[in-house]
Amino acid sequence: MANGNSRRSGRTRVRTLFLSDIHLGYRHARARELNEFLVGVEAENIVLVGDIVDALSLARRVFWSAEHTQVVRTLLARGRAGTRLVYIPGNHDESLGVFAEMLQGQFEVHREWVHRTARGERLLVLHGDQFDRIVSCSPWLTRLGDALYEVSVRLSDGVNNLRRALGKAYWPLAERLKLSIPTSVRYIEKFEQVAAGHARSQGYDGVVCGHIHRANLRHIEGTLYCNTGDWVESCSALVEAPGGELKLLRWPHAAGAVRRRSAALVTDRVAVSRSSAMIVRMSARATGAGS
Repeated sequence: MANGNSRRSGRTRVRTLFLSDIHLGYRHARARELNEFLVGVEAENIVLVGDIVDALSLARRVFWSAEHTQVVRTLLARGRAGTRLVYIPGNHDESLGVFAEMLQGQFEVHREWVHRTARGERLLVLHGDQFDRIVSCSPWLTRLGDALYEVSVRLSDGVNNLRRALGKAYWPLAERLKLSIPTSVRYIEKFEQVAAGHARSQGYDGVVCGHIHRANLRHIEGTLYCNTGDWVESCSALVEAPGGELKLLRWPHAAGAVRRRSAALVTDRVAVSRSSAMIVRMSARATGAGS
C-alpha cells in the first residue's frame, strides 16, 4: 500500500530519511524549505538526529512560526500513517527528550541508535555532541567563532529571503563562508576523523551524525562517515534508498529526486498549535532549570 500511495502522491519513496539540526524555535531556521522538501518524500523510517527543536534559542528569545508548527505536524502525521519515527536528542534539545515521548507515543527516543541498512551495514547513529570534549578549541576562539557564525547566518538568512522573493533558488551562503575559514575546515576534518574512529572502534560499519552543520558522505579509513547537514545553513538530508544506497540530498538541488508539489506548500498562517506551544514553554522551563 505504501508504494501505491507514494506513486499517487507524486512523492519519492526512500527506506530511511535522516534529518538533524533543524533548530525549530530559532529565527533563522529554514523551516519553509524543509516543509517543501518533506512534501516530496515518503519514508518508511524517519530518524531525527538531534537539535530538532532549539531549546537553547527559545530560552533566550521565544520565536515560533507557522512553518515551524507545520514541521511538527508533518512528522506526527507521518507517524500516524505508519512511518517509524526515531528521535535522538542533541545538545540543543536534550531537555525535550521526555517530551518527545509524550507526543502521542509516536517517537522512539534513544541517546544512540544502531541502524541496519537494506544492504546489511550497521551504522551507529548519534548527534555528535559527544565528541565536543575531544574536538575542542580554546575559549576565546570558540567565542569568536560563535559571533562570526551568528553574523554569517543572519546575512545568509537575509540574502536567501530576498532570493526567495525574487524566485531564485536557495544559496548556502553561511556554509560557504564557514568553509572559507581554515580553522573551521580543520575543526570539521578533526570531527569527522573522531566520529568515524569512534564507530570503527565499536565495530560498526559507519556513523551517522549531525551537530557541526556540515553535510558529508565519505569513507574514512574504511569506515563510512555520514553527516546529515542541517536546515539552517545547508538545507540537506541523508536518505537511504530502498536498496540500501545512501545519498545526500540538498534543497533545492534534490528537486530531481524529490519532486516539489507547489499545491501543497505551506502558506497558511495558522496559530501555533497546542503541541507547538507546549514545546516553547517546556523548552524555556527546562533550559532555565538547567542553567
